[in-house]
Amino acid sequence: MPRSRLVPGAEVVAVPGRGLAVRTPEGEFFTVRTGDADEDALLSLLTEGTIAPVDGELERVVRAFEEAGYLAEGPRPSLWPAARRDVRILGDPVLTEPLAAQLTALGARPRTTSAVTASDGPPAGIGDLLDGNPAAVVWCLDGPVPDGLWDAADRLPGHGVAWLRCHREGWQAYVEPVAAAPGDVTSAHVRSRRLAATPAHRELAAYWSGPRTSGAPVRLSVPAATLLTALLADDLDRWATDAPAPAGLPARRRLRRVDLRTLTVTEHPVLPVPDVAPMPKKDG
Repeated sequence: MPRSRLVPGAEVVAVPGRGLAVRTPEGEFFTVRTGDADEDALLSLLTEGTIAPVDGELERVVRAFEEAGYLAEGPRPSLWPAARRDVRILGDPVLTEPLAAQLTALGARPRTTSAVTASDGPPAGIGDLLDGNPAAVVWCLDGPVPDGLWDAADRLPGHGVAWLRCHREGWQAYVEPVAAAPGDVTSAHVRSRRLAATPAHRELAAYWSGPRTSGAPVRLSVPAATLLTALLADDLDRWATDAPAPAGLPARRRLRRVDLRTLTVTEHPVLPVPDVAPMPKKDG
């Protein structure tokens, strides 16, 4: 089978009576103005099949595909780099188990830790999190994040360790940005930004701190857990392989909210919170 030179998601279709059209990765259709170029030769070049003589018109059309970003520059790395293969996973089994399976399938070497796991567990120290020299730490909670639980984990990027996390608040779940270097968005930054963005900041802070009274518990369905962990696994895979970022918000500045009833994902931009300068001392 011939190997396509088109980027994944881009396809060329012959439209009866109208010539060729390209379907973009975004799902839009555009007419290909081939001019005097041979359409069969063009399709041969785009699929890396039989090499056809390239004339000026054919070269023009192929160059237009390239300038529009529809030709692949090269194959995406398929192997997870050895230096980033060790991934430590913490959290609730309903999320950590499918995440470990997905990361293993992608080529990572996940290690699920049972000593520090669920949202009702004690905070972990930075030494505990760095145990075993992981390249990345992922923490998944089937509930809100208790105050202070992720404070030490927020320091992981400063130690050269990527830091990813997700948590659930009722029927809403949040997949937070990848933090892989000092200055990236931490969980503390996300909390501050969310409090600043809502008029119900006192209520939200009280909800996080608890206690909370609720009715029948929300149960994560298999599709919902699979979606949440797939988002994390894809972020981690792109970080590990240095894959080009897709269109939209960059992974390090993107907070994703997942409606667990409809499995709808919405993206929200989020920035780090600058350090607050200390108040000047009064002369006295």
